[in-house]
Amino acid sequence: MTTVRIPADWPGTEEQARAVQDALRARVVLDEPGPPPGTGRVTGVDVAYDDERDVVAAAAVVLDAASLDVVAEATAVGRISFPYVPGLLAFRELPTVLAALDALPCPPGLVVCDGYGRAHPRRFGLASHLGVLTGLPTIGVAKNPFTFAHGTPDAPRGSTAPLLDGREEVGRALRTRDAVKPVFVSVGHRTDLDNACAHTLALTPAHRLPETTRRADALCRRALREAAGA
Repeated sequence: MTTVRIPADWPGTEEQARAVQDALRARVVLDEPGPPPGTGRVTGVDVAYDDERDVVAAAAVVLDAASLDVVAEATAVGRISFPYVPGLLAFRELPTVLAALDALPCPPGLVVCDGYGRAHPRRFGLASHLGVLTGLPTIGVAKNPFTFAHGTPDAPRGSTAPLLDGREEVGRALRTRDAVKPVFVSVGHRTDLDNACAHTLALTPAHRLPETTRRADALCRRALREAAGA
């Protein structure tokens, strides 16, 4: 487990954080399809908080994209690096997420975030922010939409409905299980939306949420419990 310090130049105010989003958003790459689903490696990242102790734990779990077997995993624990502000959650999570990724013994391949990419009011959610900082292809797969409108996808697995901000499609509601509530997929960096949805379906053979998210969630919660015990 890696122990993380908050970077000295990390934003400390909402104004500073939004300025960083504005500066980095132009660097998001949207004209690459991303790696083919079911090939190479795919990595899930997730975080867990202990707000009373001001601690956050992050996990990165690398899976073989074809078999979904675990290839490698790493965790990091640090202080919460930013107050809770809707739309700025990346600033609470990124220092520890980056540390967990850095601690991996192998390249992560595509990174799947439990959150948003372009399906964000400022078009720069965690998946986009992480992708720009690392150069890795990233997607966001969220449990709920972030203020945006969507229709109801048809009942069969694989059905989609556009996630809309006005007339702009910022992501898709994707049915990963027959007649089960959809997940909300958006592009982060160096992928396109069709490929992001295809990856999500490849990662959900038996559950609503991607295996990357399920395993990273379990690992970061365990890391948080261990940190609290220490």
